[in-house]
Amino acid sequence: MANGGYNQFCPVSKACELLEPRWTLLLLCEMWSGSTRFNEIRRGVPGMSPTLMAKRLREMEANGLVTRSENRITGEIVYRTTEIANELEPIVHALGTWAHRNIDANVTLEKLDARILMWNMRRKVNAAALPLRKRSVIQFTYPELPRDERHYWLVARLGTPVDLCLTDPGYDVDLFVTADLKAMTSAWMGHSSLDTEIARERISFIGDMSLATSIGNWMVRSSYAA
Repeated sequence: MANGGYNQFCPVSKACELLEPRWTLLLLCEMWSGSTRFNEIRRGVPGMSPTLMAKRLREMEANGLVTRSENRITGEIVYRTTEIANELEPIVHALGTWAHRNIDANVTLEKLDARILMWNMRRKVNAAALPLRKRSVIQFTYPELPRDERHYWLVARLGTPVDLCLTDPGYDVDLFVTADLKAMTSAWMGHSSLDTEIARERISFIGDMSLATSIGNWMVRSSYAA
């Protein structure tokens, strides 16, 4: 490619020039899922450096895919997808559906990332299916990971979005979930099922058994699992 482009008039080549720069589609997916602030977006793409992310967001703004606005009082900066970017959402979702259906699960599950898994699980939790109490705390542990990467806490409070904590929030834990990372990823993505992985003892529970037995209700799986 000369000058970073394909030098063709074909609409597909023009679309590729706009969308091919690494991370562009993943940034859009994270924003379509509701993230609008820099650090929030970055939690959904933890493998991307802050410097590269800032550069890519500037490029996406210049290309009309995102807008950047700043609150003059608080200084808070918010990024939002534009109308032309939103036209892409069903197309990108269809691409993901194609990949889920046609790329071998063993290939998909070669590269595992607990942070990305938990961040996406967090946003799909059905808080309405959790017990009616002030707060529900569920700790996930992946024993095969290094000590400082193996524990995650989901904290659900009435009337607020579910929070993901990477350090102990200091609350009493209602349910401890211990899992093999590959098993949990496979079950959440729909390559296997929660019941199958639980029966294989690759996912186990200690604590509130009503939470454990209803996990299929409150831990809503990936949209691709269907």
